[in-house]
Amino acid sequence: MSKRNNRQRRQIALLLLLAGGMFGFAFALVPLYNVFCEIMGLNGRTSGQAASVEQIAEISDREVTIQFSAQVARGMPWEFRPTENQMRVRLGEVNTTEYYARNRASDTVTGQAVPSVAPGLAAPYLHKIECFCFTQQHLDGNAEIDMPVQFYVDPDLPEDVGTLSLSYTMFRVPDAAVVVSKAVAGMPADHDGHPQP
Repeated sequence: MSKRNNRQRRQIALLLLLAGGMFGFAFALVPLYNVFCEIMGLNGRTSGQAASVEQIAEISDREVTIQFSAQVARGMPWEFRPTENQMRVRLGEVNTTEYYARNRASDTVTGQAVPSVAPGLAAPYLHKIECFCFTQQHLDGNAEIDMPVQFYVDPDLPEDVGTLSLSYTMFRVPDAAVVVSKAVAGMPADHDGHPQP
């Protein structure tokens, strides 16, 4: 009887270990995919680092249309949208637009936006100087915010590209990840993992 119990305990432990490993692998897929796409320049992923104003070449007379869109990932209780659907910009000129977010939940929720540019070949030519996507965004329950994006389009953009789409997907950041990011930044978090002012 004890051999049978030991075998059952080992099988349960093995199943729990397997389930934990599958959960960890699934949790790591999104950041690994984003890093891969950013390195390889696939799927219109853009760099998560700010461009410098000093990197701007002279402003061109050529204009392109930038379209803006937004979506929230499953389980994210935010309303999230651009404040304008599109704008006409000159290559090399610094422009600013905003995205609106409202937390529909009653408690604090942390989000992280992941940008994407279409067509994918245009992604290296859209440079963000300031962007809410560079950091996690913390919104108290029922709070709202306008988040700026300051950008320019490189004058070396291929001639056949006349329209670019800048899209953001807002993901919910698990409380454990918020605690880790705050610890790295040297900022305290409360016992629920919410950032302290």
